[in-house]
Amino acid sequence: MNFKKIMVGVDDSPDALKAFRYAIQEARQAMAELIIVSILEEKNINVYQSLDKNYWEKEMNELRERSEKYKQEALASGVVRVTTIVNEGNPGELIVNKFIPINQPDLLVIGAKSTSRIRDFFGSQAAYMARYAKISTIIIR
Repeated sequence: MNFKKIMVGVDDSPDALKAFRYAIQEARQAMAELIIVSILEEKNINVYQSLDKNYWEKEMNELRERSEKYKQEALASGVVRVTTIVNEGNPGELIVNKFIPINQPDLLVIGAKSTSRIRDFFGSQAAYMARYAKISTIIIR
């Protein structure tokens, strides 16, 4: 298959970084646009942090900076078009229900495990996206 738009979900987990590198290779070979999605998961933040507006702003700014580094790495690797999306919420639901319909990628690439506290549970985000995304999905381990 020749993909025109490839979406990849990234966080700092080893599997997500493997997925990112895989997506770069696919995008470069297919001359496809790469859409990098980073989501700040609300469930990873305790109640005190959630009440601190400065904490949220700091976390979102750090996420934007990491996403920009991912973008620069993709461009340096030969991907011609790279877009980043940064948001907060439930990654699976946002990617499947919002970002895929808006951006209309042909392929979704995600890591099997995230940095989430429920990382031992392959059933969470990756399984949700694989089950409900209406596009081809590759899960990287």
